[in-house]
Amino acid sequence: MRTAYFDCFSGISGDMTLGALIDAGLSFDELRAHLATLNVPGYDLSAEKVKKHGIAGTKFHVEVRDPGPHHRRLQDIEALIRASALEPPVQDRALAVFTHLAQAEATIHQTHLDQVHFHEVGAIDSIVDIVGTVMGLHLLGVQRILASPINVGAGFVRTTHGVLPVPAPATAELLKGIPTYARGNDGELTTPTGAALLATLAERFGPLPHMCVEHIGYGAGTKDLPQAPNLLRVFIGEDTSRGDADMITVLEANRDDMNPEWFEHAQEQLFVQGALDVFYTPIFMKKNRPATKLTVLCEGGKVDAIVDALFQETSTFGVRAYEVRRQKLHRVSQTVDTPYGPVAVKIGRWRGQVVQISPEYESCRQAARRCGVPLKDIYQAAEAQARASLDDIAAP
Repeated sequence: MRTAYFDCFSGISGDMTLGALIDAGLSFDELRAHLATLNVPGYDLSAEKVKKHGIAGTKFHVEVRDPGPHHRRLQDIEALIRASALEPPVQDRALAVFTHLAQAEATIHQTHLDQVHFHEVGAIDSIVDIVGTVMGLHLLGVQRILASPINVGAGFVRTTHGVLPVPAPATAELLKGIPTYARGNDGELTTPTGAALLATLAERFGPLPHMCVEHIGYGAGTKDLPQAPNLLRVFIGEDTSRGDADMITVLEANRDDMNPEWFEHAQEQLFVQGALDVFYTPIFMKKNRPATKLTVLCEGGKVDAIVDALFQETSTFGVRAYEVRRQKLHRVSQTVDTPYGPVAVKIGRWRGQVVQISPEYESCRQAARRCGVPLKDIYQAAEAQARASLDDIAAP
């Protein structure tokens, strides 16, 4: 799977993202031609090679000659994008980024989504940055986007709303649940546009994954930072992991004094908070006391909420936490037609081959009750139909 990994050691902005993609091989002329279909006049594009702390990168520029409307609403931007000649998937993903931005603004200003007026992000340069990034990733054939934890910067930034703390409120809202940090006092390193791009498009945040890197691009920011190069780095290549791979957090707590009747309720609350899985293991603690080890699997952004639930819903005085790398089959869900009606099935692939076909329990149970037949008959029929469908697709 063709993957782009963004290394945000100096934050991220829209122009840095486009600079990095151009530096990694995106055709500037092709990008400009596609952006022209937006039918937004009054700007010129350029890209130049620059150096930051001795590292060469590309600085992308949008020179606005006629800014047009000062305030744009989400529906204005949607109409503009839908009227373009951009491919539908590009339109949809670009609008998803703008919608994410509008939702953040609506939350900050305590208003409705359709009443949000974009300021900086509704300007021509931000429209070019967002649509251009989505278009650029599409032109490069990128199918999966990953990113490092994000350096947001520190200090204050001047905006149309006045002087705001870094990260700006919109940036902070967009990055909820995403790993971030601040190094030094370099001002704003991550802009709302950059935050919206990654918050919407990136599948996960963590270390550089297993991948065969083919291209590396550096996108330059405007400022020159004293301590580090103001660059966004992107790695583009093929994911070499077998199946899907990601990083998850394991949380554990040993309990020898908890009322067993509490475990079911605790498990329910942990799933409500975003746990991927919850399970119990019988163990023996000191003095051979029988106990239960409670284990929770979750994504990194859910850790705080789940730890809160563990302390509130169990008798534990402490929780262990560590990260692990998880390998997964490439999974696809589909519905197959059986003599007992439609049944949902999960199909797992490994190295391109189907190795697992698993009918969904709830779907099978409903069919069994509806038809008055044994549950195992539903399972067997659904698996057989799914396998037959795969054989039909593979047949010449």
